[in-house]
Amino acid sequence: MPSESSEPSLAGRVAIVTGGTSGIGLACVRALSQRGAHVANGSRRGEGEGAMAGALDVTDPSSAADFCARVEHELGPPDILVNAAGVTLHQTVEGHSEEDWQAVIETNLSGPFRMIRAVLPGMKAARKGAIINIASTAARTAAHDYAAYCASKAGLVGLTRAVALEGAPYGVTCTAVSPTWVETEMLRSSAAIMAEASGRKPEEEIAEIAAANPQGRLVQPEEVAALVAFLASGAAPALTMEDIQINAGAAW
Repeated sequence: MPSESSEPSLAGRVAIVTGGTSGIGLACVRALSQRGAHVANGSRRGEGEGAMAGALDVTDPSSAADFCARVEHELGPPDILVNAAGVTLHQTVEGHSEEDWQAVIETNLSGPFRMIRAVLPGMKAARKGAIINIASTAARTAAHDYAAYCASKAGLVGLTRAVALEGAPYGVTCTAVSPTWVETEMLRSSAAIMAEASGRKPEEEIAEIAAANPQGRLVQPEEVAALVAFLASGAAPALTMEDIQINAGAAW
């Protein structure tokens, strides 16, 4: 007889999720926890759901290293890492200040690098591990007024491939998950900025984004989290180095 649930179990696994207080990050915390993982939720707020929640600023190398050390002390060596923390900026290329550019690159690209650097040696030693980076369809299909975001996500996909090759001999996988527009706080923030420029309401901007999607809807955070949980389970150990699109048929 088939089991009641076909979802792979993550019982006993230790997972780190960055940016786990909202949006895709929070959905990942819940999905991994529901499957039995002990989840450490790292965010600047230092609070949230999971077996452990703590302050984490991925733009600060010492914060990243200290958080990972705390996770190992309190929960055990992490064998799952989900880099979900991210920011965006709606601005023309010439409108990007140095500070704005660095803020996006530091969070979306350098942040995941720091987290991976902290956990990869332990995963190699244990000869197991799954690293999932939340990228974006923007990594492949650019859009005007999002130069820093597109560049950061394209770089994250490149980092994913390099880590996958390094981890392959040790049983460590690394994949990128690239959603199109997802119904999150980040989307609503972007819609508010676009509405200010267009003179329309944010709800109208969001409706237009959804209508432009071939499926006529917005992707939900839980859809992204379901794929993340599958990748974290190790159910398909040869699935690594990939940039998996969750695009609902949309180019962006």
